[in-house]
Amino acid sequence: MDIYSSTLSPALDIFTGCYLLVIAVLSIVGNLLILIMAVKRSSRMKPPELLSVNLAVTDLGAAVAMYPLSVAAAWNHHWLGGDALCLYYALAGFFFGVASIMNLTIMAIVRFVVSLNLSPNEKIGWRKVKILCLWVWLYGLIWALLPVLGWGRYGPEPFGLSCSLAWGQMKHEGFSFVVSLFTFNLVLPSIIILCCYFGIAIKLFFTYKKSISNINRVPKNIKLHRRLLVIAVLVSFGFIVCWTPYAIVSMWSILGDSSNIPPEVSLLPCMFAKSSTVYNPLIYYIFSKSFRREVKQLGSWCLGWSPCHASNTIKDNNISMSHAGDKSRVEVLTTLQ
Repeated sequence: MDIYSSTLSPALDIFTGCYLLVIAVLSIVGNLLILIMAVKRSSRMKPPELLSVNLAVTDLGAAVAMYPLSVAAAWNHHWLGGDALCLYYALAGFFFGVASIMNLTIMAIVRFVVSLNLSPNEKIGWRKVKILCLWVWLYGLIWALLPVLGWGRYGPEPFGLSCSLAWGQMKHEGFSFVVSLFTFNLVLPSIIILCCYFGIAIKLFFTYKKSISNINRVPKNIKLHRRLLVIAVLVSFGFIVCWTPYAIVSMWSILGDSSNIPPEVSLLPCMFAKSSTVYNPLIYYIFSKSFRREVKQLGSWCLGWSPCHASNTIKDNNISMSHAGDKSRVEVLTTLQ
């Protein structure tokens, strides 16, 4: 039996290819826009904002390095490139996926730390953030190389159009790898992200209660602060929600009989997980006024309507909440976060 032959119907193969093509285009365009906007406002960028840029790079990398191969395989009804490209695709997918969840985890921790009213000397600077970004890539690379080195295994997906971790083949010799993977790259990051954003929400609530006397200023700042918190929560939990069904089906194939899982059932979570690279730009566009404004300006310039200039207004990027008799500040990161 050809392990790289599609087990789906020809019509479903074509539909899958079209779906992945749309996802690839939206992801590439959306994340490129994030990077372009970051470059245009680089002189005003705060150190923690680099983590948002780093996240866009991981999403863009996944879309460019992987999705075209899946589209070609779907329309060909067969995986192209054999074992070599299968290993490349699986390694790239694992690498970018782990890097993304680690980036989101570090973003949540940094947001929480910044919200603690730190003194200027204790705030996170460029050097620390650059080290954190490098750690994200190194962490993802280490995990991606482990199956190559013998702990875990890569292989084709059950439906035959892409490659990933060979879940069904790791029931025994790779089970410790699977447990470690889910613990350190799904369960713990999800708990940390949840706790950090819950802590920020609590901090926001008490800041509001403490500043309620300054009725003319605080409500507006609280509203903006809350919107930025919503962006951060949606970005983080959007990724987790996208990958959770895939994780469940993967665990099912390990703990049960993977041959009983229909190819269509294994396909849907995989396609849903791939859509995670699209949501971040959409969330920024919907909830960030400055990002939406600059995207429209860029679109106008590209269509020849009017020159596009980077907005000089950053009032909805960095917000400080203060109140009488209290010199502490709660800094909120950029709208790109």
